[in-house]
Amino acid sequence: MLILAGCGFTGQIPDELGNLSELTFLALNSNNLTGPIPPSLGKLSNLYWLDLADNKLSGSFPISTSTSPRLDQLLKAKHLLFDGNKLSGAIPDTLGLVQTLEVLRLDRNSLAGPVPSNLNNLTNVNELNLAHNQLTGTVPNLTGMDHLSYVDLSNNSFEASEAPAWFSTLTTLTTLILEQGSLYGSVPQKVFSFPNIEQVKLKDNSFNDTFSMGDSIGGSLQLVDLQNNQISSVTLSSGYTNSLVLVGNPVCNTSLSNTAYCQNPDENPKTYATNLANCGNKLCSPDKKLNPQSCECAYAYEGTLYFRGPSFRELSDSNIFHSLESSLWNKLNLTPGSVFLENPFFNINDYLQIQLALFPPIGKYFNRSEVARIGFAMSNQTYKPPPQFGPYYFIASPYHFQGTTLQGGLYTSGGGGGGSCN
Repeated sequence: MLILAGCGFTGQIPDELGNLSELTFLALNSNNLTGPIPPSLGKLSNLYWLDLADNKLSGSFPISTSTSPRLDQLLKAKHLLFDGNKLSGAIPDTLGLVQTLEVLRLDRNSLAGPVPSNLNNLTNVNELNLAHNQLTGTVPNLTGMDHLSYVDLSNNSFEASEAPAWFSTLTTLTTLILEQGSLYGSVPQKVFSFPNIEQVKLKDNSFNDTFSMGDSIGGSLQLVDLQNNQISSVTLSSGYTNSLVLVGNPVCNTSLSNTAYCQNPDENPKTYATNLANCGNKLCSPDKKLNPQSCECAYAYEGTLYFRGPSFRELSDSNIFHSLESSLWNKLNLTPGSVFLENPFFNINDYLQIQLALFPPIGKYFNRSEVARIGFAMSNQTYKPPPQFGPYYFIASPYHFQGTTLQGGLYTSGGGGGGSCN
């Protein structure tokens, strides 16, 4: 395992990393790395996690030759995370051979050309994000990807078409996003009936005809965003009372113009924070935080959690965050109730970002060994969150130890035995 995320590294990825034949987990994300992806990484035949996201990598996807393996031969890989780079060229069809894949993120690059027709061979994928590229051809056929939970194909240059058939067949979906596209015709009703569907985001397309969600609406559905389409009439369903956004459609020039459907959505909805009601109005000095367990001011170990592929999108369910709080204090051997979460939101990279504060079991400070233990568990991912949160990384803030001034560079996401930024 080698985790060197968020270290501020520059320059190219060393070819020599391909010689670490036993490596199973490589995370170099959130640096300033440049140049191509080294073909030598294709020799890491035991690798199940490769995260190169949020760098400045360029060039094309390394494709295997008859004599040399490349990334399409990482046949044990479950997570390939290359989002937020400057990669160009086509998505190779040999990627469809990596049938162990569960998460594939190629979004926010400059990839071009059609999506390989065999992409739907990746039947174990639960998160697929190809958004914000220059992909062309038909909207990819995802039929048969029966584990798919989250899909985003937005901001590409696919050919104009009606909604693909898989809109009505992928019943495992929780989130369907295809914005800034060229889809027209009717929005298939079936997608709204899927048992786990939470969000359908199809704004800035050309859907027309009468819009109807049908009579069978999934109980988890929270948001349907159809802004800026060509919908001229709507058949409303009494079975759905959550957010439906129709701003920018011709139907909003009719009798619906003054309804909530035709108003701009709230850009700053109320977000979750651990309940401090039992602590009354007690305030702490700026360098301390209020411990929700003891209601005492203390020096918390703080940082930011970035979840790369959660299986949910709706953030109004407090039980989800309660499960994360209890998981943290149980698995990190902290006092029950001594975890504070706040401000969960999906950031510009589409990661679920959460501010975290952990409190010492005794007194106002953690000692160095406690910070080292927690930092290792979080940064090297020996701590496992509840399954619905999926893969993550953690960037810690500097910790103010007792009797010292504030120190920087301590236990960031690369700290501990799996790699260090220092």
